[in-house]
Amino acid sequence: MSLNVLVVDDSSVMRAMIVKTMRLSGLPLGEVYQAGNGQEGLAVIRANWVDLVIADINMPVMNGEEMIGQMRSDPESRDIPTIVVSTEGSVTRIERLRGLGAAFVHKPFTPEIIRDTIQALTGVGGNQDGDAS
Repeated sequence: MSLNVLVVDDSSVMRAMIVKTMRLSGLPLGEVYQAGNGQEGLAVIRANWVDLVIADINMPVMNGEEMIGQMRSDPESRDIPTIVVSTEGSVTRIERLRGLGAAFVHKPFTPEIIRDTIQALTGVGGNQDGDAS
């Protein structure tokens, strides 16, 4: 099974790094969508099948926490696994995000950290699980 992933970050460089890291990690990727803020991310989710969201917290227009809150309040998107990738250091904010069901990965990160976090959330991964896909 391949994953359709949405990467939401206001930095196009960071979005490209996350996508490259996912490809290096051996994850079976389908469509990879990108958005520059939470509002754009919600529009992508409404228009496309998305299996996983990877989002930054601090973005203009709508931040990642607000986007995840809106995702969780919508029956169509509330169960989409979500990973927050950020330099955020506030324990309170990280706990709020975890309370919304989001996993948290600190920047900088390695392909292995991204792979392992995605595998834990989705059950989908590279060939490490013995699957010959």
